[in-house]
Amino acid sequence: MTNLEKLRGAFVEALGLAAAPADFESLTYRGIAEWDSVAHMQLVAAIEAAFELMLDTDDVIGMSSYGKAREIVGKHGVEL
Repeated sequence: MTNLEKLRGAFVEALGLAAAPADFESLTYRGIAEWDSVAHMQLVAAIEAAFELMLDTDDVIGMSSYGKAREIVGKHGVEL
């Protein structure tokens, strides 16, 4: 499994999506009903577990979209 697949899997799992969206890039915080504040914290935990890293508070607050999550994970040395 690639790192990109891991990230997408974390989104699908944490947000409780029935199926992977065709366009992950369109996912934004509160842009879909599934991504609320509780799901956001589940997403943070899923990403931390998938990549064995610890996100800081600024990363957690700043993760407002799939694209931003990709950027944050990359900042922690994960190649996507």
